[in-house]
Amino acid sequence: MTDHAPDERPEHTPDSAVKVVIVDDHPMVAEGIESILESYEGIAVVGTLSNGREAVDQLPKLRPDVVLMDLNMPEIGGLTATEMLLERDPDLRVLILSMHDSPEYISTALSHGAMGYVLKDVPTEEIKTAIDAVMRGERYLCTGAQGSLAPSKTTEREPLTSREQTVLLELAQGKSNKQVAIDLDISVRTVETHRKNIKRKLGISSTAGLTRYAMEHGVLQGTGVRL
Repeated sequence: MTDHAPDERPEHTPDSAVKVVIVDDHPMVAEGIESILESYEGIAVVGTLSNGREAVDQLPKLRPDVVLMDLNMPEIGGLTATEMLLERDPDLRVLILSMHDSPEYISTALSHGAMGYVLKDVPTEEIKTAIDAVMRGERYLCTGAQGSLAPSKTTEREPLTSREQTVLLELAQGKSNKQVAIDLDISVRTVETHRKNIKRKLGISSTAGLTRYAMEHGVLQGTGVRL
């Protein structure tokens, strides 16, 4: 598997190539995806990273066009990493590449800004199709994801913002306001404000209640957190 240092983009990468970074904590999976993508002309894998923290730290140097992002990873999961990366670079295209096909996983990923969702067991050419689609500015759901995504249900509850969903994910994992502030690079006071608004919107008063809500509504999908 190619292992480029963050500041050493391959000299042979043509300017016209779509530059891709793979973020997955399973080396064999990342290696297989990289091998598939590098068989296509016009795609260059410029980095493989093992978790969301590495993605947040190293993507500014790698400067990819598309990120293939796993969901369940240590340190920072794919959902939080996606939102943090898009806040920094709104033009970045993030494709979730996951084994999970439940509507909760898919809708939550899209609500965090991902442009597409591809299951890991799709035919290899579909990953290339997904990359082409998001490079055209289109949202892409693979066939399995399209079939699993349930229609949106109307609700009278005021919806959480994307940032509030991210803060909820952090809080529901038992993190303190201070740790959330460090992870998201915001002030503790801002975290407290988000926490207050989340509880008001959801009608929940306890951290345990927030965790249960997050589990039941897919916010914690892919984090490995269990009640």
